[in-house]
Amino acid sequence: MLKTLPQPLHFFFQSLGSSRVVGFANLLVMIVLIGLCGSGCASRQKSWDSIRASFYDDRLEIAESQLDEIASRSKSDRDVAKLNQAMIQLWSGHPKEAEKLLLQSRNLFHGLQGTALRDNLVSLATDETHREFVPEDYELVLLRAMLAFSNLVDDGEDVLAYAFQINQTQQELIRLRSSSNEAEQRQQVAQNPAQGGPRNDAHPKAKSEDAEKQLALGPYLYGLIREATCMNYDDAARGYARVVDWAPEFSQGPSDLARARNGVHSAPGRGVVYLFAMVGRGLYKAETVEIPTTQAMFFADRLLSVVGKHNLTPTVSPIKIAEVIQPHNPLDRILVQTPDGRWGQTEVISDLGALAVRQSEERRNEVVGRAVARRALKKAALYATKEATSSDGVTSLALDLVGMAWEASESADTRCWEFLPETVQVLRMELPVGRHRLTVQPAYGKNRLGNAESLTVNVQDGRNQYIMVNYPGMRRVGQVLQSSGH
Repeated sequence: MLKTLPQPLHFFFQSLGSSRVVGFANLLVMIVLIGLCGSGCASRQKSWDSIRASFYDDRLEIAESQLDEIASRSKSDRDVAKLNQAMIQLWSGHPKEAEKLLLQSRNLFHGLQGTALRDNLVSLATDETHREFVPEDYELVLLRAMLAFSNLVDDGEDVLAYAFQINQTQQELIRLRSSSNEAEQRQQVAQNPAQGGPRNDAHPKAKSEDAEKQLALGPYLYGLIREATCMNYDDAARGYARVVDWAPEFSQGPSDLARARNGVHSAPGRGVVYLFAMVGRGLYKAETVEIPTTQAMFFADRLLSVVGKHNLTPTVSPIKIAEVIQPHNPLDRILVQTPDGRWGQTEVISDLGALAVRQSEERRNEVVGRAVARRALKKAALYATKEATSSDGVTSLALDLVGMAWEASESADTRCWEFLPETVQVLRMELPVGRHRLTVQPAYGKNRLGNAESLTVNVQDGRNQYIMVNYPGMRRVGQVLQSSGH
């Protein structure tokens, strides 16, 4: 009987041993072990909740220690922990160490978007938390962005390369997504020939939509670095032109483009200060119940139990998936008072939260599909076991208990890059040469929040100075990071 099963199930049963010798006591042991697995998943979530609380309370050393602990005891959390450790290193004032960790993650994740990792047998037999951590598309893009920022406030030698990688990664992901969409269209046409082929305007429309989804951060960093050479204004103008195209709501874009086209970095005796602000808490993932799919699975297994030789395991436990949660943030910008007493404000150059939520919605069907496939495989495995063992009423009941415990042990994969901001914002200030004191304060619209604080900046003639601050809430977390001027 086992030889007639599909290859994945055949492999699964071989790993357990002959189904004919599985006794009632062994089944009870399986129930206990599955229950322990479920409790371990709950413990993991509590650990991450504690880490998140430590970080946002500005207890970075404690958060780092907690990350080290969870990485040492959980192999599945090791890779995602490294991403969060990099953020702690960055805001602790160690951008070079943060860059090293991010480079390790970039090299590790390169090429890990294949379906073999997503559909491996272990995750189908258990749940999503047992597969290797594969970053979401937005996380792969932001990995390059945080590399650029880490380098920007250090020596700045590789910012151009990282800015290029931001765009390159986005283009590659768009190409892969477009290829997937084309395959779906061909499949639909094959199934419904009367509908004909895709419309002629399908590809231009898709390209336009993809352009609107790209982060303008890459070309913006490229533009400001090329402009700072006071020679490569044509390159800077090309970068700023993309910013205007990709982020038309960014009001500083047209003036940046006009300045580059005029070939003037700054007035004589003045320099430029860029304040980059990470504003708002970024998203996280939480487990949620997919109710319509759970109900559909319930009616399906009851129907098959009526017409089949054996009962299917009853659908008691709901199907769980990970849902992206964007916290409500009490602030939406940072106000900055310059030495002449005027107030400026940072402006969004990249809305990371919106990007992540949009991509999560686009992938929802894929996530639900894997959850349904996993549930179907488990039901098929128990049904095949009943068939192989010619189980009586008692054994069938025991197998149903195992099946219900097996399904109840499922946990959604809530691993993600926790410490990213909701938005990346920037304010460009042209100031006279010398030391100046700036005042920064979080705000929501025109309403100032929290406490104002002063920053000292040394402006150099014809050069750029970069400052980075992290405001996940009304209080700054971590250190103020400044470049040495380049």
